[in-house]
Amino acid sequence: MTDPLKLGIPKGSLQQATIELFRRSGWKINVNDRNYFPEINDEHIRCALCRAQEMSIYVENGSLDAGLTGKDWIAENDSDIHVVCDLVYSKVSARPARWVIAVAHDSPCRTIQDLQGKKISTELMKYTRRYFSEKGIDVDVEFSWGATEAKVVSGLADAICEITETESTIKAHGLRIIHEMMQTNTRLIANHAAWTDPKKREKIEQIALLMKGALVAEKMVGLKMNVSQARLEKIVSLLPSLHAPTVSPLYQSDWFSVETVVNSSTVRDLIPELMKHGAEGIIEYPLNKVI
Repeated sequence: MTDPLKLGIPKGSLQQATIELFRRSGWKINVNDRNYFPEINDEHIRCALCRAQEMSIYVENGSLDAGLTGKDWIAENDSDIHVVCDLVYSKVSARPARWVIAVAHDSPCRTIQDLQGKKISTELMKYTRRYFSEKGIDVDVEFSWGATEAKVVSGLADAICEITETESTIKAHGLRIIHEMMQTNTRLIANHAAWTDPKKREKIEQIALLMKGALVAEKMVGLKMNVSQARLEKIVSLLPSLHAPTVSPLYQSDWFSVETVVNSSTVRDLIPELMKHGAEGIIEYPLNKVI
């Protein structure tokens, strides 16, 4: 690659989760608090820290070749970019976040139609305006610089449009959700010119492949065990697997080594069941990537 890939890393709430995902994918990113250009152990990538809210703008205009940002901010900026892949991760959980409309718990508003003529406070201002306009609901959308949940409580707005993963902050402020406007997750995006450059596209696709593999592996574990020939068929029938489990004979023995990959959420119930049916020497181990 003649020029390194200019890659945007989201600064702020997604920063640490993104750097950790890159680490699991095979790249080490070192961030200096006084430097907006982190070091990365890949001579073909040059990183830049950028707010997720602005990332798609810089990718669209070519200041960055690629970057990671939310589906929500791409929509907010109405950016013309190439979406490489969805990467469902966040600072809190491995599930999409939601932009919701919330009102005071004792508000008479039950649907978004009830907000006709009302004031809504949000950081996602342009998208919210378009959303309500398309539904023919006339509302006053006002930009929020922060502490959005408090705007209703303090009487500065009739409703808020806010992002949530657990709803805990919204409920803590005595608010009630009346509508889900959008589900959002992180996306790897690319500038159209960079995507048509063979070398840069190859690097972007490498990043996408390994990051997706790391996210799949986060939910999986490897299992390895020893099983006698008499119990083998029963044990294999109990094992969920991406494909058939690997079965190898042990040296000078009628026992076998059985190895597979399973969803981590099943292990606590699966291991006792395997032991009950004769599996021995069970080893559970974490995975870096599943591709």
